Amino acid sequence: MLLFFALGLLVHFVFFASIFDIYFTSPLVHGMTPQVTPLPPPAKRLVLFVADGLRADALYELDEDGNSRAPFIRNVIMHEGSWGVSHTRVPTESRPGHVALIAGFYEDVSAVAKGWKENPVEFDSLFNESKYTWSWGSPDILPMFAKGASGDHVYTYSYDAQREDFGAHDATKLDTWVFDKVKDFFDAARNNQSLFSIVNEEKVVFFLHLLGIDTNGHAHRPSSREYKDNIKKVDDGVKEIVSIFKHFYEDDGKTAFIFTSDHGMTDWGSHGAGHPSETLTPFVTWGAGIKFPQNVSAQQYEDEFLKEWRLENWKRQDINQADIAPLMASLIGVPFPLNSVGILPVGYLNNTGLFKAESMFTNAVQILEQFKVKMTQKKEATLPFLFTPFKLLSDSQQLDILRKARSYIKQEKFDDVVSLCEELIDLALRGLSYYHTYDRLFLGISVAVGFVGWTSYASLLIIKSHSDIPRGTRREGKKPHHLLPCSFIVAGVLVACFLMIQACPWTYYVYCLLPVPIWYAVLKEREVIQALVESLLAFPLSRFVAYLLVFTLGIEVLVLSFFYRYMLTAGLIVFAGWPFLTQLWTRAKITCLSWAFFSLLLAVFPLMPVVGRKPDLSLVMGAGLLVLLLSLAVLATLVKRKLNLVKDELLVLLLQSTVK
Repeated sequence: MLLFFALGLLVHFVFFASIFDIYFTSPLVHGMTPQVTPLPPPAKRLVLFVADGLRADALYELDEDGNSRAPFIRNVIMHEGSWGVSHTRVPTESRPGHVALIAGFYEDVSAVAKGWKENPVEFDSLFNESKYTWSWGSPDILPMFAKGASGDHVYTYSYDAQREDFGAHDATKLDTWVFDKVKDFFDAARNNQSLFSIVNEEKVVFFLHLLGIDTNGHAHRPSSREYKDNIKKVDDGVKEIVSIFKHFYEDDGKTAFIFTSDHGMTDWGSHGAGHPSETLTPFVTWGAGIKFPQNVSAQQYEDEFLKEWRLENWKRQDINQADIAPLMASLIGVPFPLNSVGILPVGYLNNTGLFKAESMFTNAVQILEQFKVKMTQKKEATLPFLFTPFKLLSDSQQLDILRKARSYIKQEKFDDVVSLCEELIDLALRGLSYYHTYDRLFLGISVAVGFVGWTSYASLLIIKSHSDIPRGTRREGKKPHHLLPCSFIVAGVLVACFLMIQACPWTYYVYCLLPVPIWYAVLKEREVIQALVESLLAFPLSRFVAYLLVFTLGIEVLVLSFFYRYMLTAGLIVFAGWPFLTQLWTRAKITCLSWAFFSLLLAVFPLMPVVGRKPDLSLVMGAGLLVLLLSLAVLATLVKRKLNLVKDELLVLLLQSTVK
């Protein structure tokens, strides 16, 4: 039994590990050629402000008095630049959010195993492509972009990690530290000729990571005065930094500014999931190369936010978070990050039609390069007769679209170029997904075969140990046949050779070879299988069909429960009545009644609301009262022992239930 338990633990560990190889693998490829727009960029430098943990509604909405918490940013929206909502993806955490912003791709979820602090894989980023980048902020975010950079041109300035005290009363110090250091940096640049010359270079990026809002949100929740006051502090700091840039560069009109966030936050002060309060973040940009505000009478967005924010008259342009990276690259004229899957939001650009068309063409070629490398890698690792290419984007189709786009540029049909390139990007991204998940079906089948085999083996052992089915068919003195083990050895060798030819990673050997010994163990119990089949054949057909229908219905209920939680309640209600339809009711009535009671009690929970944006005080009070009643029941049995201690505990429980 101990050996069986150890084997079961090992097999299930393999099944668990397979999830990461099947669903959570890095989408990155390497070996692409950098692509850059062959026209002069509108900006020489870019300033990126990232207010960590800032929700879109918290920035855009007005307070109780009708005033903005960020008057400078709101003034930019109305008089200087363009704005919208940046849509993030799960997990809504700081590291993947910044990777999407600065590198333009959505990081593999399995990176959470490293705490989002180290690079599971090397990737290209805007900072790496820039001539120089200076960044200030959290030691958890800045180093990962410097680590992957080629050369020595990404400079990071971080405060001590001990400053990140999520229980601190004044977390705004995390932001004022950044603003003060930027001011000191430009003061030093005025007196240092070498530094002065390089900050005046082209293709330069300044990155300000502002962690105070996120810290206050965790400590005090986004509805708190601390969180909202921190937004005002950040707005004042951004206003001051913008003034410093204009003064230092003598207002040359060559600076582009972007203000955004990596993720939002729930009303509980948490993030990481996919609630709109976590995935909707602000995006405001202004300066060189950015369109001025556009007054409109109607918007394409039908949500309620525009009226709540009172911004319905200023054109809103929503983007995906990864789209920010190609926008920044286009503004300062650096190659698009090699791994970026972002689509350039040309609606934000204030430039000629030729520049927009060329930038979009560059974006399409850059993503197409990833598709071609991914296809080549998969083709080389697959046997020719097994390789199935992505049919929607063949080599001839690629060349045809690129030639047509070039022809449209010569004919000055710039809008047609943008549309054609968007079509090519869509196909290339679908092709990237196709090749990224190319092995998913193969691995899924291998794991499923192993899982079914293990379930069958465990079931056969239970039947063998707890029933008399095998006794009537066991043949004494019969020698085991050698054909069975030889067949499985040959099958294992063939599977290993197949994987070796395709140069598969070692984990593939585990997933594909595991079913071989499992199914060998299953077929070794052929006498039990034979007896079980004979028993089933002797079973009344009507009863067998009834059991099969019940089993199928139960499986369907479990599947539907993933989409409709109340289906669990329906299943538990059926479970509660099950003992009364069997002989158990006549044998153990108390046990049946207990089973029914606790099943019905458990059936209540799927009907309760999930954790949302606002706390449900009635549930909190109800839970406290329920525990109080249970405690009174216990009190009845403990009244003769430690009476005072129990009374004190009940008093504490009542106080906890009433504290908001």
